[in-house]
Amino acid sequence: MNQNRWPQPGGDRPVWVDKATSIIERYGVYAYLGIGILALLLWLATGIYIVSPGEQGVVRMFGRHYDTTDPGLNYRLPWPIQTVDVVNVASIRRTEVGFRTTSGRPVAMLEESLMLTKDENIVDVQVLIQYRVKDASAYLFKVQRPDEVLASAAEVALRSSVGRMRIDDVITERRAEVQTETQAFLERLLDSYQTGIQVTDVRLQVADAPQQVRDAFHEVVRAREDRERLVNEAQAYMEDILPRARGVSRQIQEESIAYREERVRRARGEASRFSQVIEEYRRAPDVTRERMYIESLEEILAKPGKVIMSRGAENSVLPFLPLRGMQAPVAAAKTESTAPRSGDASTEATARQESAPRMPLSPSTPPPRAR
Repeated sequence: MNQNRWPQPGGDRPVWVDKATSIIERYGVYAYLGIGILALLLWLATGIYIVSPGEQGVVRMFGRHYDTTDPGLNYRLPWPIQTVDVVNVASIRRTEVGFRTTSGRPVAMLEESLMLTKDENIVDVQVLIQYRVKDASAYLFKVQRPDEVLASAAEVALRSSVGRMRIDDVITERRAEVQTETQAFLERLLDSYQTGIQVTDVRLQVADAPQQVRDAFHEVVRAREDRERLVNEAQAYMEDILPRARGVSRQIQEESIAYREERVRRARGEASRFSQVIEEYRRAPDVTRERMYIESLEEILAKPGKVIMSRGAENSVLPFLPLRGMQAPVAAAKTESTAPRSGDASTEATARQESAPRMPLSPSTPPPRAR
């Protein structure tokens, strides 16, 4: 019987089989028990698993969610009692709406990108969604194919945001608002679906008119931009001219007010002076009349360049010496000339002559009279 159960040594079987057979024949039941215990230990050891940083382990017991484990060394009951799914919750993932990246180049998906705006125009919008997993258990068990659900929800949110705006706002002025509204609406949809996904960023890649009418639409946009530029230039010119005009007007008003005050004060001063003169004239008419006569002569005779000569001066050798007209050339010559040197007789004589007091032309001549 043993020969039929175990092959004889020297056959084609390996050497370890012969050794195991000899051990089993030697120890009998104890050998089978040891092999069973060893197999049990190996089976239990298969429950050890490692969760890397940035990941979460989702433990299932007979297919139902049992526990969520953190990064590190963990243990679960071996298969088929418990299984574990490791989900990366730290990496940023992406999904594309309106286009697909093929070989590094974006390819438009017109069935997704063409949308209707509030003013009943068609616009081509392509958006990139960046997201990460915030709840690993919900990501695995709440929704089937959560990435596809995210793409569909993103398209719905984008169409909702674009449908409430005009085409000009979507293309030019309110692009950032489109991104913000799309992200907020998408997050509400994903939370209601319990997808366990958190949207981190929504970026518009393309927001333009359809290819067939894009050139004509750009011409319209450029015309509107030119109009806005001209309006801004006119506004800037107006803002530059109006303050200047207001300033000039204010200056003229201030000058007129100052001139009026000057004339009024001067008139009041003249009237007060006249009143005082009248009062003094009433008290002393002769003195006041003579003072007024002298003051008038001083004012009149100070302006003309008259020369008063004594009688008989015309018979002298030099009846008139115009020194007053020579004062300016003499002063200019003094400033241009250098300092006098010691021993210069002509310079010293000239200096003494200028510093000497002027004598009257004739000591015997009578007092001068006006001519």
